[in-house]
Amino acid sequence: MCHLFSLCDDDIARMSDQAAIEAMTAAREVVCRAQAIQVRAIARLCTIRGHTRWVTDEVALELSVSRQTAAGLIDAAEVLTTRLPRLLVAMEGGEVDLRTAVKVCDVTATLSDEQARQVDERIAGRLAGKDSEKVRRIARDAVCAIDPDGYAERAKKRRKDRRVELIHAEEGMSSLFAYLPAEIASAIYAKVDGIARKLKTKDEERTLDELRADVLADLALGKHEGLPGVLAQVYVHVPIDAALGITNTGCELVGHGPIPGEIARQIMADPRSVWRKVTCDPTSGAVLDVGRTRYRPPAALDEFVRVRDHTCRMPGCRRPAQRCDVDHHRDFRRGKNGLTSQGNLTSLCRNHHRLKDVQGWGFNLDSATGELTVTTPTGRRHTTLPETTLKPTVGKSDESTRDNHHDDDTQEPPF
Repeated sequence: MCHLFSLCDDDIARMSDQAAIEAMTAAREVVCRAQAIQVRAIARLCTIRGHTRWVTDEVALELSVSRQTAAGLIDAAEVLTTRLPRLLVAMEGGEVDLRTAVKVCDVTATLSDEQARQVDERIAGRLAGKDSEKVRRIARDAVCAIDPDGYAERAKKRRKDRRVELIHAEEGMSSLFAYLPAEIASAIYAKVDGIARKLKTKDEERTLDELRADVLADLALGKHEGLPGVLAQVYVHVPIDAALGITNTGCELVGHGPIPGEIARQIMADPRSVWRKVTCDPTSGAVLDVGRTRYRPPAALDEFVRVRDHTCRMPGCRRPAQRCDVDHHRDFRRGKNGLTSQGNLTSLCRNHHRLKDVQGWGFNLDSATGELTVTTPTGRRHTTLPETTLKPTVGKSDESTRDNHHDDDTQEPPF
């Protein structure tokens, strides 16, 4: 680390790509550790000052930040030193930065001190190498496991807060904000995105962002009725025991995360539902059935691969598989090694599909296990496994080991 601080511009200019990556990652570790020191120092200052309201002004002045930012730092310091001590240890180990830690603080804010510490224990050792959104989802899943009834009750209350807001901006623009139940927002976005992609022909000059904005406006104003074959396809994963009303846990909306069993059953029972239910074995997490009452299904194999993968298989990418390419790992034109089979197919978003052909990048798929290994131009390897649709309840592998091998979440819009 001392060597890192002694680097000058000339040293950096002479670095190889491998050395640049090592310096980049080492610098991140230093930042995480420095932020941990700052957190403990702020907490200590609060103790010395007796936790008075004026500490906020002192922190704001010394750190040259706004009073609001200082208040947020003080809140985070209090939570990390009392409710989430192992998360703070992860910061000291260079694994988690303050921005990521604050996301966990927010997710656990509704829990009691005892429940928050249980979440802290549950996620310990599972955060290294994860981006902030992945860490937030790991923490949220832990909250659901520690306090399932409270999570369901809070979700029900949140639905009463749905609203639409108009926020005016500068230069003739405004934001239209809709706070909606996750399954409805996901379905709306899927339909808008599907229409936009159909309209994005080679002669279309608008970007996808511009097209999505125009499509949403036209649909809301009645100027557009949609396009044939474009459906708001969103998957809801439901364990069979939750589908039968025996339990209320384990249900997941792809692109969002856990939802209460009561809401999942309402979706399943609605004959007009635009959401596809995926019924799963609660013991193994395996798919038992993909509901087909609403749509004419696509090719069985194509759908199997998308349901199996959940997301783009590139480590760290959370674009839903429904908006990815189903790609032949080995080229179809290369004979039997390029067969169109589940062992030779993966879901890759368009960007990472193209990355396969970029010089220096390597993609290797184990047809037996489904493990995808991505090798960067510097020779560093990153792996993902196709996730089980649900976390198995019996005989499951160690969670910390599994999390170190793949990212199992989906990306929320906007993409």
